[in-house]
Amino acid sequence: MIFFGGTKELPLVGNEAFLLTRDKIHQVHNLVSNFGIALDIAHSEYEGYEIAMPVDGLINSHIAIFGNTGSGKSNTLAMIFQEFIAKMRARNEDAFESNCSIILFDFNNEYVGDNCLTQHKTVYRLSTRNDDGDKIPLGTGGFSDIEIISILADATEKTQKPFLKRVLTLQKRILDSDDPIGYARNTIRLQVKQILQMSDKIRVDLLFDYLRQILPEEEDDGDPIDLMQDLEWHNTVAEFKCGNTYLKQNPDYIPNTFVYGHVDQFSFADEAIADLIKFAYIQLIYDILSNRAQNEHIAPAINKLRSKQSDIRKIFSQAEDGIFDSNVVVVALGDTNLEMRKTVPLLIAKKVYEDHKRAAGGRSLNLIIDEAHNILSQESFRESESWKDYRLETFEEIIKEGRKFGVFVTIASQRPNDISHTITSQAHNYFIHRLINQKDLQSIASAVSYIDKITEESIPTLPTGTCIFSGIAGQMPLKLAIRPLQEQLQPRSATVQFRNIVPNFD
Repeated sequence: MIFFGGTKELPLVGNEAFLLTRDKIHQVHNLVSNFGIALDIAHSEYEGYEIAMPVDGLINSHIAIFGNTGSGKSNTLAMIFQEFIAKMRARNEDAFESNCSIILFDFNNEYVGDNCLTQHKTVYRLSTRNDDGDKIPLGTGGFSDIEIISILADATEKTQKPFLKRVLTLQKRILDSDDPIGYARNTIRLQVKQILQMSDKIRVDLLFDYLRQILPEEEDDGDPIDLMQDLEWHNTVAEFKCGNTYLKQNPDYIPNTFVYGHVDQFSFADEAIADLIKFAYIQLIYDILSNRAQNEHIAPAINKLRSKQSDIRKIFSQAEDGIFDSNVVVVALGDTNLEMRKTVPLLIAKKVYEDHKRAAGGRSLNLIIDEAHNILSQESFRESESWKDYRLETFEEIIKEGRKFGVFVTIASQRPNDISHTITSQAHNYFIHRLINQKDLQSIASAVSYIDKITEESIPTLPTGTCIFSGIAGQMPLKLAIRPLQEQLQPRSATVQFRNIVPNFD
């Protein structure tokens, strides 16, 4: 017999009531179909009966795990996916590794232990503090992908992203030519000729600033180079003079200027992002000369790339290995700065999501975001509104549209109210640990409409490790005690014990 939830007839006062037998309770709590795969992760809080969660119905859904710090949410997340990975590997290791991909974004380096989740995983320990961290392989084409570059530059959709597309087109045209360095130098020489014949001193100064970003700024001995050292501006005629020669009147003399000759020193950099920045300035000169763009609209995107250049070099590589060295990947962001904590998950999530959509069907991708408020917060004031909207819209698209492509998102957070309500409301299954804050409780109440009032009122008093489960994997809300993982399997999220910090030697 199978238990089906729901009520057909309401009991009346005076009706007989019967206590359920142990077998009947097991029947009610049996969430796994006859041919389903069971995850043995919990027992019922009241009766102490083992509760198995179904793989189909839980893992192929969007999952939300909420709870205050120390309430047990990290153990719940690790327990679910450790059990899932172990069961799938035991069932068919080759098929699991080929068809199922899992990426976990770890903001506190909690899941990097050798045995946490699985021994068969790839861990990227990223760092912006030094050059000793791992690097995410984007491939040689990574820095010529408009989506990746737009994310790194925090580019606006209507103005800066089209400019970056033109930059990538220019870069491809030059690098694909028979003589890339010669092509680039001839391009810059033509721009220098146009600049030296201009009558607008303000724009000339601006364009020379861009030339300084493209051409070497120092001699081999470290002395600074003045690109305008032999040029003199005459306000009366509004043009440059080199020696005794007015350049607008005598453009054939321009090749004799220092800046024109200095173009011969132009060279490509040793890293892709530095070259991209040079091409961006070349394209910006083109756009300003042709009145196609304004500096104040475009320069912020280039400045953002420049400000992130050092961090990008520390975190990304052009290696062709691909992100999935194994099918389970942990991206550890605990040693990265705030800006890269927002940038890296967005970039990787968008890239693997788009790659997964283009691949053949019959495959799954699970994106797990621990401490999800770090990147899914709608209350962030550290970035522009347009960029925050782009970041949230990207993840909202994944969680709204991903299911049909076999992409499933799991989020865990201690602050559900901070997370975009579109994202929290799209989850199919919820594991709700202890929450105290009234706004968080209200957020849960609005997102999980099928939790009754009594259950909702018990959330602030739930003991550590106990949660309310509600979702499509079960037919009614359950109060579950999640099995604690063995110490060597646990995430590194345990509370420090003072008896261990200050031992008693008596």
